[in-house]
Amino acid sequence: MADVLENKRAATRFRILAEIAERQPAVSQGEIADAVGVTSQAVSEYIRALVEDGLVEKEGRSRYSVTKEGVDWLLQEAGDVRRYADHVTEDVLGSVQEDAAVATDDISEGEAVTLSLSDGLLHATPGEEGPATGVATTDAAAGGDVGVTGFEGIIDFDPGTVTVYQVPPVRSGGAEAVDADALASACAAADLVTATGVEAVVALDRIDREPATKFAAGEVAAAAAGRGLDVVVVATADIVGRVTDALREGDVSYEVSGLS
Repeated sequence: MADVLENKRAATRFRILAEIAERQPAVSQGEIADAVGVTSQAVSEYIRALVEDGLVEKEGRSRYSVTKEGVDWLLQEAGDVRRYADHVTEDVLGSVQEDAAVATDDISEGEAVTLSLSDGLLHATPGEEGPATGVATTDAAAGGDVGVTGFEGIIDFDPGTVTVYQVPPVRSGGAEAVDADALASACAAADLVTATGVEAVVALDRIDREPATKFAAGEVAAAAAGRGLDVVVVATADIVGRVTDALREGDVSYEVSGLS
């Protein structure tokens, strides 16, 4: 678990550093004290320790800035907190919440169901025959949406893969420089194809493949892979970094490849 969730001092240190990052370079210790709920003297002591640890740099009277090391520490702790919050939301509270699933057969309210993932969507099948189960809260015909609660167990599925294919920018040949056969083959093997950048969209148009989205391609790919789908992202080389940033943010492994 993140230090900021286990240790009160670490939590206060995290909040004060975040307040400095938001207010820099003119930092009012009194305002930070009010925001965090500690005394101004305590804020002063925390800031002194942050400076000594190299997380904050003092630039003059009441002027501070967060160092690269400080930013890295904030990002690390924030990531740990987010992952813990996701665990609470999805794994802990999920067992007492209601969710929707696709009914694979006729289901009656109150009936026990087995839960599975298919095409990235939650599906419910009458009976308790799998590792993850629940109880239907509504009636549903086959193919309809059914409410499910009382979740138990873990849905058995393998995370999907993400492959990012780079398309050269127009100044370097653009879509015309792409091996269309290689692109078509890559897309044919994917459950989902997303695109970002004009050159990438045009390259897909040349093989008559419509991407699922032309915006937020990395975010969509991360969400889909997290639900077991294999995803291809076709991206103009100049903006591949935006895609990989989103994939790293989503804690999704990926591979980057070329097509020319």
